[in-house]
Amino acid sequence: MKKNNVYPPLGDLGLPNVTTDQAAYYLNRKPQTLRKWAMLESGPIRPIRINGRLAWPVSVLQRVAAGENVVG
Repeated sequence: MKKNNVYPPLGDLGLPNVTTDQAAYYLNRKPQTLRKWAMLESGPIRPIRINGRLAWPVSVLQRVAAGENVVG
């Protein structure tokens, strides 16, 4: 069954990091794509690893969503 999560606008979050599912939503990608980027370190954004989980920096997500080419 497919999840249809709707998250608030990226600028309204007030959080430093988001989950993989949230980051995938904001970048219009599947969560597995972001996990692959993290594993291969090949995507336009690299996550922070916190206790074995991936956390995606909101500030970098905003830049990538705006079309900037960043790796970090």
